[in-house]
Amino acid sequence: ADRTMSCVLSSLQVVAPPRASRYSGTRARRASVQTRAASAADQESPAVKPSATMPRRRLINLAAATTALVVAKPAFAGEFGSDAAMSVLRREGTVKLTEEQWRAKLKDDPFSYEVLRKEATERPFSSPLNNEKRTGTFVCAGCDTELFDSGAKYDSGTGWPSYFQPISTKAVVEVPDYSIVFFPRVEVRCATCQGHLGHVFEDGPKDKTGLRYCMNGASMKFKPAEVL
Repeated sequence: ADRTMSCVLSSLQVVAPPRASRYSGTRARRASVQTRAASAADQESPAVKPSATMPRRRLINLAAATTALVVAKPAFAGEFGSDAAMSVLRREGTVKLTEEQWRAKLKDDPFSYEVLRKEATERPFSSPLNNEKRTGTFVCAGCDTELFDSGAKYDSGTGWPSYFQPISTKAVVEVPDYSIVFFPRVEVRCATCQGHLGHVFEDGPKDKTGLRYCMNGASMKFKPAEVL
């Protein structure tokens, strides 16, 4: 408790009163003029009650600090993050390529690069995989890792390919996503190449897992059962 109080006290910033100078009189007169002008403006405009909420700038700073804490906490086994945790933060999987190599590998569908490596989101109902109903397996467009079985696919009505579970617990990794400050989500990545796939939500089929793995079709390819 003493140590905590010491940290709190040390974080406080003591603001000393301004020292007197030959400019003090000028500043005082200027402040007086500004005060009178503000008072006149208040009389000409309707009174506005001060907001009881935290200023937007403070909210953004607080959210950023919270995000840094939440994201960094799992990565630190001791003073520094483990190699595995740091690889997740850097989006480096067992299949690791440079940005130029990823662009070349995904050149047939440039948007696959934007989704897998830059976390872009495709437009709803834009992917042919949303209407794919054949038996087979959905694999990562970046490294061919098997991600979802067609038996777990269902029509969520969202416009994105949706599944109630991955093909295995080792196929994907789930990472906290605070890119939208006021809407924290869980990002889903390919466990092999750390490519961005989409997000998982808790509004899936109640008779299954209750989860909805909402994936970008551009991040995957479909392999029909007959060619597996």
